[in-house]
Amino acid sequence: MKPTSSTPPTAFAAADLGATSGRVVIGRVGRDTLDLTEVHRFDNTPAQLPDGLHWNVLGLYQKILDGLREAARTVDIASIGIDSWAVDYGLLDADGALVATPFHYRDTRTGPAVAEVWNRIQARDLYRITGLQHLPFNTIFQLAAEKQLDRARTILLIPDLITHWLTGSTGTEATNASTTGLYDARTGTWSQPVLTALGLDAALLPPLRRPGDQAGTLLPHVVAATGLPEGTPVTAVASHDTASAVAAVPATNAAFAYISCGTWSLAGLELERPVLTDASRAANFTNELGIDNTTRYLRNIMGLWLLTESQRTWQARGLPHQLPHLLDQAARSRPFAAIVNPDAPEFLAPGDIPARIAEHCARTGQNPPADQGATVRCILESLALAHRHTLRQAAALTGRDIRVVHLVGGGSRNELLCQFTADATGLPVVAGPTEATALGNVLVQARAHGLVDDRTAMRRLIARTQQLRRYTPGGDTRAWDSAAARIGLS
Repeated sequence: MKPTSSTPPTAFAAADLGATSGRVVIGRVGRDTLDLTEVHRFDNTPAQLPDGLHWNVLGLYQKILDGLREAARTVDIASIGIDSWAVDYGLLDADGALVATPFHYRDTRTGPAVAEVWNRIQARDLYRITGLQHLPFNTIFQLAAEKQLDRARTILLIPDLITHWLTGSTGTEATNASTTGLYDARTGTWSQPVLTALGLDAALLPPLRRPGDQAGTLLPHVVAATGLPEGTPVTAVASHDTASAVAAVPATNAAFAYISCGTWSLAGLELERPVLTDASRAANFTNELGIDNTTRYLRNIMGLWLLTESQRTWQARGLPHQLPHLLDQAARSRPFAAIVNPDAPEFLAPGDIPARIAEHCARTGQNPPADQGATVRCILESLALAHRHTLRQAAALTGRDIRVVHLVGGGSRNELLCQFTADATGLPVVAGPTEATALGNVLVQARAHGLVDDRTAMRRLIARTQQLRRYTPGGDTRAWDSAAARIGLS
């Protein structure tokens, strides 16, 4: 039943797991209402164990239960949706027990596995099936490095693992499946040729779910732990957090690009079909599934990980690390004093990013940043150049016109990055919503409950109700052109 002006908003719970933190929010949806209330936020801190870097997935699950309990105390919840980062997974044995603590995608175990996969299936052939950007931590490479696979009967991606613990059901939500390297972008199914080449049993992979499908209802012990009513449904949302964020882009016309900016910057276009050409593969673009069977044609850029890891390093050394102070210093620093390629492999693992930036600059014949402000400016200008390079390539590879860039997610609060992106691209940047992932999660649930008509209506509701800010490009892009040429991003 569609809401009217007199219909009270319906409340949904969204559990949104990011790479550094998670939270449970309540989203209220009505005809002209869309608001979020955060009821529980928690850190997501990985653990370095003797065999590698792991997620504390049991702790995350408990924190989600805590958040759902708080949500139940606040309002009547119509449904629950789970989203998280992509590619990582848990293994269940024949009894449904977790075989081992899931690895973190930044663990280095997949290095040798990449060559092993290429020996079994050629990179060109794999791209023509999956359309997936080559990243060394993609699920396909993690599984090739997996030492516990012989004990497993089921592979569940992180949001599906949480859903399984909440409901007892098993399934794989399709937007997240599309990030694994095991999913056929042409047919929308698991790829038997890829599974055969890797020697993987198809029975390990549960059936696919689509955004909006009901995954199940809460198990009795979850009802007892949260205080939510029996029969509360868990709805499959676009469980890859970027898919939810793109669903919440407040675009009003088709000629838009998006940047979902947080730990990673995911920059690209929304298409009706994948682009599986050799040129697309050479440019390392990915074709991931969005809601309504759209294609998220994008490339992963290292993102604000560079800044947050720098802050963590400075904090450990007792140096100023608060973001407002750092951004003020960056704004005062000399433009283009140092530029790096943010996707250089040395920036992937946790650690002393400022030192790695200095080493990168020295290796490329530049003077390293002189202080914290210069380091932050280097990071933000480099990210803006990577945004520009990626969007220009996406437009060229697809023949699409871009008239506006929508920058959503936590990075939309970073005014300096937003302005740099507008200046570098020469395009207006609309920043916001900051909470795009949670909003996309909530709106897919609302649509499944008949409260929103379609993707266009979802985006119009976001545009009407959320705070957005527009950044106008500064004019002459020649300084950006020169800086881009220094790091091969022209």
